[in-house]
Amino acid sequence: MRIALFEPDIPPNLGTILRLGACLETPVHVIEPCGFPFSVQAIRRSAMDYLEHAEICRHDSWEAFQREKPAGRLVLMTTKAAIPYTDFQFAADDIILLGRESKGVPEHVHAAADARLLIPIKSGLRSINVATAAAMVLGEGLRQLQAFPRREPHPSLSRP
Repeated sequence: MRIALFEPDIPPNLGTILRLGACLETPVHVIEPCGFPFSVQAIRRSAMDYLEHAEICRHDSWEAFQREKPAGRLVLMTTKAAIPYTDFQFAADDIILLGRESKGVPEHVHAAADARLLIPIKSGLRSINVATAAAMVLGEGLRQLQAFPRREPHPSLSRP
């Protein structure tokens, strides 16, 4: 599975998602332009020392992403969908696409998606933070596929 971020607006959210990708061995595609100058300094605080473990693929534009993206279904997370992400059967090569924090994605990006999913939330509220949404949906996809990284027990937790 992969995560793709369409023109992210908030550096700490990008940093948090890069940390998520590093921990869960999930590549993160950043579709530019970002709403801030993309730099290590902009995302260091939230990404912490996980950046060196993150697989980051940067794309200059939506058009470049369309040309360069790996094979797989494009699964858009949107408040305009009707299908809850928990009712969707994820595949190992899915690309989970999340929109800008301020505007989501434009109609042509909606049209390019193979599936459109939502996170059910309380009526009257707009949306969940994009980094939180990424974690929820990626976690469900990895759970369905039994694809969470295998981790050796920490030495301090093992019994003699």
